[in-house]
Formats: sequence, C-alpha cells, structure tokens
Amino acid sequence: MNSEPAATPPPVRRSTVFRNWLSLTGLVIVIGSLFSFFFLLLLDALAHFANPYVGILTYLVAPGFLMIGLLVALLGAFLRHRQIIRTSGPLPPLRIDLTRPRDRRLFGFFLAGGVLFLLVAALGSYQTYHFTESVNFCGQACHGVMKPEYVTYLHSPHAKVPCAECHIGKGANWYVRSKLSGTYQVYATLADKYPRPIPTPVKNLRPAQETCEECHWPQKFVGNLERSYNYFLSDETNTPFTVRMLMNVGGGDPTHGPVGGIHWHMNVGNKVEYLASDEARQKIPYVRVTELAQGVVTEFRTPKFTNTVDEASLRTMDCMDCHNRPAHRYQTPNTAVNLAMFLGKIDRGLPLVKSNALHVLTQSYTNDTQALQTIATTLSQRYPNDPRIRSAIGAVQEIYTNNFFPEMKASWKTYPDNIGHKDWPGCFRCHDGLHKTADGKRSIKANDCNACHTILTQGSGAELDQLSPKGQKFKHPGDEVEGGCNDCHTGGL
Repeated sequence: MNSEPAATPPPVRRSTVFRNWLSLTGLVIVIGSLFSFFFLLLLDALAHFANPYVGILTYLVAPGFLMIGLLVALLGAFLRHRQIIRTSGPLPPLRIDLTRPRDRRLFGFFLAGGVLFLLVAALGSYQTYHFTESVNFCGQACHGVMKPEYVTYLHSPHAKVPCAECHIGKGANWYVRSKLSGTYQVYATLADKYPRPIPTPVKNLRPAQETCEECHWPQKFVGNLERSYNYFLSDETNTPFTVRMLMNVGGGDPTHGPVGGIHWHMNVGNKVEYLASDEARQKIPYVRVTELAQGVVTEFRTPKFTNTVDEASLRTMDCMDCHNRPAHRYQTPNTAVNLAMFLGKIDRGLPLVKSNALHVLTQSYTNDTQALQTIATTLSQRYPNDPRIRSAIGAVQEIYTNNFFPEMKASWKTYPDNIGHKDWPGCFRCHDGLHKTADGKRSIKANDCNACHTILTQGSGAELDQLSPKGQKFKHPGDEVEGGCNDCHTGGL
C-alpha cells in the first residue's frame, strides 16, 4: 500500500525588522528629504544666479533630515529586533489586510501623512528657496553679524539690487565658490569664529565686468555731472560753505564721446594695471598704463619702489578700485552732520552745534545703548534751555545708529572709501605726483583739480553768484593748508 509522503509545511517567513510603523515613518522622512534635495537642486540649477544659502539648504539641511529619517528607521528596527528576541522566535510578518477596519485606519493615516509630508516638503522647499534670495535673509539671518552691512545697504544707492547679484552673479565657477563660502559662514557664525569687523572681500569679489557692467554700460560714460557739496564750519555760527562743481566723468570709448575725465581709467580705450603693497590696496607704488589703440605702454613708479614687478600680482583696474563702497558706505561724522544741517534736521542756529555733534559722534562707545544715552545727555547739558536741541539729538542719534556698530567694531574708520580724496587717499593713491616714469619726464599729476572736476563757484552768500565756467581755484575755508585733504579730514573734521 503506497502512502503519500506528508506535505512539507511552508517555511515560516521571518518578519524583517524594518516592517514596523516607526521604521516606515523614518523611510517616509528619508523619501521626503531626498525629494527636497533634488527639488532644491533643480531650482538652484534653473535660477538666474547662484545663492549660497540655497546651497546650505540643499547640502546641509536636506541631508540632515535624511540622517534623521535613517535614524528613526534604525530605531524602529532596533526595537523590533528586541521584540523578536524576547519572544524566542520569529514574529509573524507585518501584514496589511485592508479588510480589517484597524488596518484600513492605520494605512489611511499613514498614506495621508506621507502625502501631506511630501506636499509640505515641496512647498516648504520652494518658499524657503525664495526667502533665502531675499535681502532680509542675507542681512538678518545672522543677526548682529551682518547688521552693519545690512543697515548701510538699506541707505545705499543699490538698496533695490539683491545682494546675490553683486556678491555672486552668474557662472558655474562662482556657483561652487558661493556654496563653499556659504557653508563656512554658517560654521563660523555658529562657532563664533568670525572676525570683528567683517573684512572687505577685496580679493574675493568678482570682476566688475561680470557684475557692475550688467547694468552700467561703460561705453556710455560721457559728459559731465553737476554736484553741489554743502558744508558747515565748526565755528560758533556754523558758517555755511558750499562748493558747486562739474564732475568731469568723461569716458574711455572714442566712438561715443571724447576720451578723458574720470572714466578715462575704464579699460575701454586704456588698460590700467597696478601693484598694491597692502591688503586694502591703499598703497600703490607701481602703475602701468597701456593705450590699447596705439599699444603704447608706460610705467610709473614711486621713488622707493625698485622691485621687479611680479606679473601675477598685478591687478587690472576696474570700477571697484574707486567705487569700492557702492552698497555699504559708512558716512563719516562730518559728512553726515553736514547733510543733517543742510536738510534742517539739526538747527544750525544752535551755537557750535556742528562742533558739539562731531564731538559726541567721535567718542568711543562699547554698545549702542551707551552711545545713544551719552549723545542725549551731553547735548542736553550743552543746550539746557533750548527746545531746538530735541530734534538735533534725534538726528545725531540717527546718524550714529546708521553708521556706527560698536559690537562689530564697524564704522567709517574701518572701511576706506576711494571715491574722491577728502577723507581717504582715494585718487591720491596714484595721483600724488610721486609716481614717475624711469626718466622722470612724466608723472601721474597731482593737484590738477580741473582734470576730474571744475569748480564753478564756492563760498557762501553772494559768492555763490560768481559762476566761472572755466573753473576756480579751490579756496580752503580759513587758513590755506598743504598736503592731502585726508591728512586733516579724518572723518571728524
């Protein structure tokens, strides 16, 4: 009698340790973070210009959530494994039976939660991407660190231009640099390892041809601009002194106008290269000029510069060598008080108000609170019975708030402004009369005022009616002095 062999029982399937709700939740987080990563990557790739903070989201925040999701999944697996050990045998596999009401509810909650998570991740990534492009984020995300740059930016001529358009711009090379820079900035801020004050990125800025000239067309720089500069002397009556002049902007492209003036320096018809001996580019011992049309090269050296020129260290002059504070300009106390008096915010009828305002603004303070209280107390004591001092105090405090940042050690003293030559060497870094050719026959002229500007009239009262189209020689208020303007005008004068 043949007996059929007993049927082999089906093997017991061991339930994988990842088959639990906690691990599945972690996997949903992993999927959401991967989705956000690729979504941000795509947005960043299609953007008009790079943003370093998007790189932080893409390469730090999204991977951070990915790690959190993996940890949650592993935690669920660990707890599942402990449960298996305690039961001394395999547990039945996780089965989702939609015919059971409990499973339907759990699966519904899980599915709705997963879809909601992915939707929130997509919307959050998109909104966060646009927020990181905003000026508020660049200026306020790091709180006090970027406060000086943010406040001065809001009062600059470029207050409507997003930060990233100038600081980063277009191109893959600068895209990568911005990512690395942004990541390090986050670390430096969190670790409190950033310098005070924040140094000007002199060597890290893109060439002006790739940023400034996206809006400003150098071939169109021609003609003159009229400017009036209103000053008040530091005497008892706050004597007004006005200089009205034509700024000889000129240009460097002969097809659009005569070559000459300030923008002769633009590398359109001429190429100007120089060698700086300091990090801030305030000391320039060597200049080389190439007239592009004729191919004529002329070298100018200061008497003490006898070194061999290192070609790799030469810099080609562009907009930023003069317009080096286009969006973060700190007003000197003298400039700011003159403007406030001209606008009537500080009543110039107050005796010696110019001198007293400069006095309180040029003192050393440890924080804003101390500074504002001292300004109010000092000025109130010097004008105890004059109600006009109230508005003057508010104006002086506003000047301080907009231009002085003691916690970051930032003020006009920290950042040279190369426009002009009144408070910093500026033009006189080269136009000092000391830069000469090897034979000594040619020099970069000094004190040739009419080369860059023509003084139409100066002084006060009836003197301002005496216009001179050919230009007047500058008359220094009070005693005549020698040397560079910035030898005496150091911000408080």
